Amino acid sequence: MAGRRAEMMEETRVKLIAAGRRAFAEQGYADASMDDLTADAGLTRGALYHNFGNKRGLLAAVVNQIDAEMAARAQAVGARAGDDWQGLLAEGVAYIEMALDPDVQRIVLRDGPAVLGDPSQWPSQNNCLRVTQQTVERLIGRGVLKPVDPEAAARLMNGAALNAALWIAASDDPETVLPKAVEAFRCLAAGFLA
Repeated sequence: MAGRRAEMMEETRVKLIAAGRRAFAEQGYADASMDDLTADAGLTRGALYHNFGNKRGLLAAVVNQIDAEMAARAQAVGARAGDDWQGLLAEGVAYIEMALDPDVQRIVLRDGPAVLGDPSQWPSQNNCLRVTQQTVERLIGRGVLKPVDPEAAARLMNGAALNAALWIAASDDPETVLPKAVEAFRCLAAGFLA
């Protein structure tokens, strides 16, 4: 009985996150109606309040989901790069390039910071930071990178990629800004090479 209840609760969360994701992508956070998105999920406002507290809580769950997907995609790109250094660069560039995705732009890079605050403090960003720091530590250990503080280097690289993505999302011409941001990111990262 308890297992089925937990299953139903998870199904409700999944439905609400999917409906929130659609609503936030199509209308933006400010214009997304809680009544419409809960009706879209076939649920009540009470289900939203019970699971997420409010619309802001739902946005946080949606941002977390998308950010986790972005990190997984970037890590997959990095894994195909061949070595840790090229992988680290490829992950950063992949993250920056995702700023061209309209859903990522609106939900994660515009509404997310406006409603949830500093993206560098989001739990999903902390997970990315840990992975980057581990890679930096390996590269320092192999003499590929200068012997700088690994956390500092990881924070600066992740921050550069995040800020480049934010710049692209806020730009009037994201397609023109993207190559500039990628080139600058690569130059900044190369400064860490031994």
